[in-house]
Amino acid sequence: MNPTEINTSLFKRLRFVLVETSRAGNVGSVARAMKTMGFSDLVLVAPRCADPLTDAEAVAFASGAGDVLTKARIVGSVQEALEGCNFAAAVSARLREFSPPVWTPRAFASHAAGQAELRPALILGNERVGLPNEIVEGCNVLINIPSNPDYSSLNLSQAAQVLAYEARLAASGDTVEDRGVGFHGDAASVTQIDGMYAHLEEALVAIGFLNANNPKKLMPRLKRLFSRTGLETEEVNILRGIARAILERAPKA
Repeated sequence: MNPTEINTSLFKRLRFVLVETSRAGNVGSVARAMKTMGFSDLVLVAPRCADPLTDAEAVAFASGAGDVLTKARIVGSVQEALEGCNFAAAVSARLREFSPPVWTPRAFASHAAGQAELRPALILGNERVGLPNEIVEGCNVLINIPSNPDYSSLNLSQAAQVLAYEARLAASGDTVEDRGVGFHGDAASVTQIDGMYAHLEEALVAIGFLNANNPKKLMPRLKRLFSRTGLETEEVNILRGIARAILERAPKA
């Protein structure tokens, strides 16, 4: 596969996920933003508006991107929305104490376009409250769009347009960041990583390192640590093997 084929495939690999969107018009506007840049994979998580894919406002705001709306899927959880993805990027103007590494849209786009095996997702939250901390902490990176610090609020569809634009540039070969060379295994999926965290937490509780009744901030810190590494499937399997060995040797209650 030549570099052009690798980059172009981002148009098929990149997924946009909208979480608890309140206005059907915003769903339509995001569909339009996606289509103008060549993307079409849209998933809605528990939208707060009725019939967001057929609502008259959604169709009007899509303005010719009705096919993106028609193909969009509605699911009940972020986990369902990320099925088949192995790299999740939360989008937020608000930084968190225990967020994953903070990237610009351009850094994300360059990373996603340059790895053919990556199946990335961009997760955008509710118009008023954004994304909850637990979703952000479970992602590989947090995307923060550079903006005026005195007024950093972007409309949902405006944010999607910026992201889609940067992704299109990168998919067309206009990348600015070299993230290193050498062997790369298959990137672990979000589901695989979540399972690893649960397994590791169980092991830490079993040996008394983590108090299940008073966990404090240990697991968010560990998630932040691992999110900086870009975990591969084999690495997740190794960590789960360690957790399994700990559980086998831990004192029995």
